[in-house]
Amino acid sequence: MSQEIILNDYAFLVSETDEKGIINFANDDFCKIAGYELEEIIGKHHNIVRHPDMPKNAFSELWDTIKRANIWTGYVKNKCKNGDYYWVYATVYPFENCKGQKGYISCRRKASREEIMTYENKYQRMISDI
Repeated sequence: MSQEIILNDYAFLVSETDEKGIINFANDDFCKIAGYELEEIIGKHHNIVRHPDMPKNAFSELWDTIKRANIWTGYVKNKCKNGDYYWVYATVYPFENCKGQKGYISCRRKASREEIMTYENKYQRMISDI
């Protein structure tokens, strides 16, 4: 049975993807919490950490927002390599690197217990409405 991994107050998870969501970079906090070695996730699609409890609509909104070159923020339940899970408050920024390639940077911090409860209920309702 999976269990929740609770981030410490100073955890700051960062990843960078290309326009298609392929991971180009992940910081130590991201790798440690998700349970992956850096070499395991570079070149993989970011949905490697997508938890099945997350409604597809939530990610549709995220992608619609960032593809319009806008910043997206929201709460996300992610899956660890071993099946455990963790909640984050995420901010995803569209950017262009020095080579002119577009991509996205995601910065995530600990979500509060109240935020988690609110979004867990909201996402469960979204899934049951489908």
